[in-house]
Amino acid sequence: MSATMKVMLTTDAAPACWGDKALLSFHNDEVHIHTGENDVTRRVQQAGRKLDGMGIKQLTLCGDGWTLETSWAFAQGFYNAKGGQQLELAELSADDEIEFNARRTAINWVREMINGTPEDVYPASLATEAGKFIQSLAPDAVTYRIYSGEQLKDLGHIGIYEVGRGSSRPPTLLELDYNPGGNPNAPVAACLVGKGITFDSGGYSIKPSDGMSVMKSDMGGAATVTGALALAISRGLNHRVKLFLCCAENLVSGHAFKLGDILTYRNGLTVEILNTDAEGRLVLADGLLAASATGAPFILDAATLTGAAKMALGRDYNAVFSMNDELAQQTVQAAKAEGEKAWPLPLEPFHQGLLTSSFADMANIHAGEGQAGASTAAAFLSRFVPDNGRSWVHMDLSGSYQKVPNDLWAAGGKGHGVRTIAAMLAQVCQAQGE
Repeated sequence: MSATMKVMLTTDAAPACWGDKALLSFHNDEVHIHTGENDVTRRVQQAGRKLDGMGIKQLTLCGDGWTLETSWAFAQGFYNAKGGQQLELAELSADDEIEFNARRTAINWVREMINGTPEDVYPASLATEAGKFIQSLAPDAVTYRIYSGEQLKDLGHIGIYEVGRGSSRPPTLLELDYNPGGNPNAPVAACLVGKGITFDSGGYSIKPSDGMSVMKSDMGGAATVTGALALAISRGLNHRVKLFLCCAENLVSGHAFKLGDILTYRNGLTVEILNTDAEGRLVLADGLLAASATGAPFILDAATLTGAAKMALGRDYNAVFSMNDELAQQTVQAAKAEGEKAWPLPLEPFHQGLLTSSFADMANIHAGEGQAGASTAAAFLSRFVPDNGRSWVHMDLSGSYQKVPNDLWAAGGKGHGVRTIAAMLAQVCQAQGE
């Protein structure tokens, strides 16, 4: 028997000996995926997950039915953070092969960064690796700068500085400029902002061990927007886009920020800290202010921001917020077109008024009953973007990380959301070019 197993698709039911409605059947060095007629890509991804779970490492996709989307679904299931898988694709068209490889490059980078240890993926390394990754895709079109430590305080990036000052490894801001035309005066068409908390202990509002155990993934927003820009570039993005990654470790020390502290942002807003575990919004505020200063007509931020979004949507859907319902729906539709899942959650101006403080313009959490935690977190961010948030989208990445494996995904980073954001970049840039 060959060391490489051949994987084939069929709409026929499996022989009865494999069980009622069996997904897989085997014969010598062949495995057949019994897709049925409905929800084919989901069943194909489930098959990839099952085969990886069996410890099979070398597979070749053979026969009919292997399109770009079925091949991609299988590859997403046939993934393991420990690595070692070898997958040979069935023949695709030249364009489909280019798209497959672009997705694989972008999303594998995202998964590897999220799955990396917090010892290896820390604020400066995340910013540096993201800059190098994007620059490798378009060397002549990409420049970036990294600001760190006391430099952030001097520049007024008070949220990133305060959240990260409790760690011996300094907080960091990446500002990356993708400018394919090379004109330094070209308008910025869009900005992406990502939360890059490389480890979140909760600070003095410390997390229990079970909640803290997966907090290396709290930089999933920064990884996701980086991967999205990478995919958009590979798809031919020809407008100027800026990327801001807000990176810090939220740790406890004698120099860490505390409950009762008041932060004053560059736009003059003061924020009272009522919970140091609501730190993601504090760092994103700096990134959103920097993005707003570019004059970009579209800003999107992504973050693993709230447990409330996961309670609402589980780990299947990313949550979408905007003060502009049409923009929120456009994002949801972009996700659907890309084979990802996103769902809108409510955000209205009254949510801003729930973040009350007796000592500052607002608090960083809503401490009352019926918290609407995901919506009030988004409302906090909306205070740091122009036009009352009408040209801004916030994605709370409920679906970006799998705490334990399931029938579709291995444990760890998923890259879910990369394709959605890349598609949104393409759409808003195209609209500006019309």
